[in-house]
Amino acid sequence: MTAAWAILAGLLGAAVGSFLNVVVHRVPAGESIVSPGSKCPGCDTPLAPYDNVPVVSWLVLRGRCRHCGKPISPRYPLIELLTALVFAGIVLARGADSDLALELPFAAVLIALAAIDIEHRILPNAILLPTAVWGLGAALVLDLTDVPELLVAGAAAFTAMLLVALAKPGGMGMGDVKLAGVMGLYLGLAVLPGLLVAFLTGSLVGLAIVARSGAGARKTAVPFGPFLALGAVVALLAGDELIELYSDRFL
Repeated sequence: MTAAWAILAGLLGAAVGSFLNVVVHRVPAGESIVSPGSKCPGCDTPLAPYDNVPVVSWLVLRGRCRHCGKPISPRYPLIELLTALVFAGIVLARGADSDLALELPFAAVLIALAAIDIEHRILPNAILLPTAVWGLGAALVLDLTDVPELLVAGAAAFTAMLLVALAKPGGMGMGDVKLAGVMGLYLGLAVLPGLLVAFLTGSLVGLAIVARSGAGARKTAVPFGPFLALGAVVALLAGDELIELYSDRFL
């Protein structure tokens, strides 16, 4: 039964991923995500429903617009596929229950923020603030007893990331600080392994860039939002288990 729910979640994720592409393209430009409908980013021709099927349409059209023939970024099917896989993975790892009302929207936001940060080096308040409100509101409805832990985790993650940002000006932006706080509101204590994964992967990528490009790469700006998003997804999938593993081994 869980497998069936995972398949349904994957299909939902692919559809949500299609919408996330709109978010990634329009939010940084200050455009509406509601209207107009999907259109070719090259010639602005509205897309027919059969040209807007997640992943499949891009493959059928070989990554080009049906009307103008201009290439369509592979970012579009990648986000759709990634969202489908993450949604299915969350259901397989956590089960199909009411917590999905928190977990799936949060995962979708993480994917959108990572893509925006990679392309534009920003984490928009227009996404972060509504996400924080949704997380707190959903927690109040789903399980009021979790709210104190989530508030403490959000405040602690925000403060910790702010101290890091202040210690090394220019290394991180306030968007990263806010995203860490939002992570705490959704993950609770599991934000700890999430942040650990973010810093470990970010450090490894930074070292790899330096090793490949030499000392000049030290000044290369690498957005930290995607690493925070990765850490949060890992925490969604296995955060509680990682905490339990650490407690059993070291405490």
